[in-house]
Amino acid sequence: MNPPFTPDTLRPYLEAVHGAPVQAVQVRALAGGASGDKGYGYGIALRVDYRLAGEARSAVLETVRAGPFGHEHMADRAQALLWAHGAFAQLPRHVRSLDVGAVRADGSLLALGDAEEFFIVTAFAEGREYAADLQRLRHGAPLAQLDLARADALCDYLAEIHRRRGPDPGLYVRRVRELVGHGECIFGIADSYPLPCGFITPQRLLQIEQRCVAWRWKLKSSTHRLRQVHGDFHPWNILFREGVDFTALDRSRGEWGEPADDLACLTLNYLFFALQRQGRLEGAFEILFRRFWDRYLERSADREMLEVIAPFYAFRALVVASPVWYPTLDESVRRRLFNFLEAVLDEARFDPARVNAYCGA
Repeated sequence: MNPPFTPDTLRPYLEAVHGAPVQAVQVRALAGGASGDKGYGYGIALRVDYRLAGEARSAVLETVRAGPFGHEHMADRAQALLWAHGAFAQLPRHVRSLDVGAVRADGSLLALGDAEEFFIVTAFAEGREYAADLQRLRHGAPLAQLDLARADALCDYLAEIHRRRGPDPGLYVRRVRELVGHGECIFGIADSYPLPCGFITPQRLLQIEQRCVAWRWKLKSSTHRLRQVHGDFHPWNILFREGVDFTALDRSRGEWGEPADDLACLTLNYLFFALQRQGRLEGAFEILFRRFWDRYLERSADREMLEVIAPFYAFRALVVASPVWYPTLDESVRRRLFNFLEAVLDEARFDPARVNAYCGA
């Protein structure tokens, strides 16, 4: 979409910004820098001249282009501009921001400069969190046919959405980079650990981070694996109704990524609940874990999954082992989760049959 920055669209926008009539709007490209000085720029700049209450005014309108460097998504570009609007005036001698705006689907312009926070409104979905099923099994309930059917339904859903290939290999590189460096992912979760924390030391977290950085360099060339993903497919983001009818909630961090992220997110929870119940993967949870893996590999034919999933398991294990996210978790469970994540990071190929060995259980 080429933003329609014309006198006709800018006049009502500027009137909304100033709260007064605007006349004689003119728009032209704003040149800057000698030719050849810079090979890449983040956006374009336009000079806008107009008259406000008879007084000549000039402003610069800037956009951020879609592209690499964390600007692939519309939300990335909005984030940069919203930050600039608030921050420009805080630095001495810096040019002021008059407003930050948005382009509507009909081409009209919307002033957002007075916004303090943003929100989203979604449809309401009936249902009960899938976590309730796993909690029931953790408390000793027998594995039911419905438990198997629901695990199969979730597996088939992931295999289906993961068939859709992504449009831009750079998004895979970004997603793997963010797995390690994003504030919601490995570095951010590690930073949130209150230290010292028993057996979890700064040195141990450092070594985990270093291994994850090595995995980033191993995976970043696997751009052929870019697929549609959910991004946070854990049992509290899945609502079941009757039978196998479910709705997914709160997909995260982009439409495209590595399918291993979704598979690790859900299957680690079978291990997590098993460790809380029995200190090892066995019984109902082992059946669900192994069944999910076998079915996914059959449906997807993605054997390469076993060679890329390790850092995604490490991320999810850091989350569920966290004393911030799960403050009452028994230390023995945390230890086995750390054993697991460290062991899989050292494996070139994950083996679903060796989970208890990875955990030291």
